[in-house]
Amino acid sequence: MKKITFAILFVLAVLPVSAQFNLSKAIGGAAKAAKALTLTDADMAAYVKESVDWMDTHNPVLPEDNPYTVRLRKLTEGVTEADGIPLNFKVYDVIDVNAFACPDGSVRVFSSLMDIMSDDELLGIIGHEIGHVMKHHSKNAFRNELLTGAAKDAIASAGGVAAKLTESQLGNLGQSLLNAKYSQKQEKEADNCGYDFLISTGKNPWGMVMAFEKFMKMEQEAGSKSSYVQKMFSSHPETQSRIDAMTKRCQKDGIPRPE
Repeated sequence: MKKITFAILFVLAVLPVSAQFNLSKAIGGAAKAAKALTLTDADMAAYVKESVDWMDTHNPVLPEDNPYTVRLRKLTEGVTEADGIPLNFKVYDVIDVNAFACPDGSVRVFSSLMDIMSDDELLGIIGHEIGHVMKHHSKNAFRNELLTGAAKDAIASAGGVAAKLTESQLGNLGQSLLNAKYSQKQEKEADNCGYDFLISTGKNPWGMVMAFEKFMKMEQEAGSKSSYVQKMFSSHPETQSRIDAMTKRCQKDGIPRPE
């Protein structure tokens, strides 16, 4: 109740005296905001699972015996968890160059990305995406979408019980997982966390550098239309500085660069 009262008083305090004001509407909005702010980790986990399931249903997931899946299974063999979060991997057979990792540890790699990446480069990208999970960037982005996106009213009005979402709302949440945008600071944090993760799982972190170099080349070639490149790299100087930072770490740790 205190949260609701505070929200109402704040609105009243900042509203100009001359403005027309609908008090009942403000009270309803404040109540929804207060309920939404009580979103628990269990609620979050349920919504993430529902969203991932929706994505897996509405994208062509390649079967276990497909060469793309076989390759991904081989590359990620023994990579089962990240900071206590269980990992699971699937391949989407789509033409976009992309990959993403969800707060629950679901990692989805697109076949078109696998087409242009070597094994080391692909592992570098996967390590980076898992870095976002380990630093809770993806969880915070998803929570923000729940509180501000198309599903917010349903969630806020559920009164502490997980709301049943529509196909459209699940689709929007799924897209938020796929297209989550992070700050340059968060991208660098994911780089470093991903580097440590790759080392801990016996993978070569040079793959991250090599993938970044390939993406930068894609940027320079008449402007890449890849959504992943646009999402991950906001400017050429930042891309180069991230390459330089990861290169220095590899050299300092005495790790040989793959041929």
